[in-house]
Amino acid sequence: MRVVLAGGTGFLGTAWREHLAREGHEVLRLVRGEALSAGESHWDPYTGEVDRSVIEGADVVANLAGAPLAHWPWSESYQRTFTASRVATTRTLAEAVASSDRKPALLAQSGVAGYGDQGDRLLTEDAPTDADTFMGGVVRAWEAASGPAEAAGARVVRMRTAVILDRRGGALKPLLLLYRAGLGGPVGPGTQYFSTMSLQDWLRAATFLATREDARGAYNLSAPGATTNADFSKALARRLHRPSVVPVPAFALNGLAGTVSSELLNSTRVEPARLLSEGFTFEHPTLEARLDAALA
Repeated sequence: MRVVLAGGTGFLGTAWREHLAREGHEVLRLVRGEALSAGESHWDPYTGEVDRSVIEGADVVANLAGAPLAHWPWSESYQRTFTASRVATTRTLAEAVASSDRKPALLAQSGVAGYGDQGDRLLTEDAPTDADTFMGGVVRAWEAASGPAEAAGARVVRMRTAVILDRRGGALKPLLLLYRAGLGGPVGPGTQYFSTMSLQDWLRAATFLATREDARGAYNLSAPGATTNADFSKALARRLHRPSVVPVPAFALNGLAGTVSSELLNSTRVEPARLLSEGFTFEHPTLEARLDAALA
């Protein structure tokens, strides 16, 4: 399989490139700078510039590009940058796929924030993504940007990704610094559900969706059996032999994270119903297994 990948230098992108290579697939990275090797191709998602021959030669076009969520300050200008880095990149690739003759599949990264604060409700892919939050709006625009490819008849998969656990990157890396310093603890009340997935299972799931000709539409890339934030905090602290007694109060989080603080305080109990029903098997289905794999 030949995969054309945007966002191939980030945490997930780098790991997926390496995973695909181990599985025998060919990956060509889209880069905004000068293409310096045969494995790269220049593009500019903000002007719609992408080499059409690269798209024609692909079996799968995938977008993992996006400005980081971990950023300070969360100014209005950064909110625009954050949104455009997801929407413009997806739209450029969707339009390139739509105008191609071959119509390769499009795998578009998304998130679970569109579901919003739903308490203990189990959220499958059929749940509405109508959260009245900044990130909820980003997810809706992000997923809508893949529309041109879908309308043209291409196979489109929207990967609604939860928090990916691995010590080398993502959300867990900065958390480890806090917990090892003895400053870890639940966020806000701690009763909110916190959906996670091991890096290994995400890599396998993304490849599963890329290679299945009948996979299309939205998929929750999250492990089954989501746990609460407090349970996550206790389990991580036990593995690091540190306390988990310093909760982060909601008012402090609002002051630090501003408009995105809701994503840490919201309760989003995500279930990967479609992956499970279509035969995907999780290597790390429990929180304990996910943390052990992440810290190994």
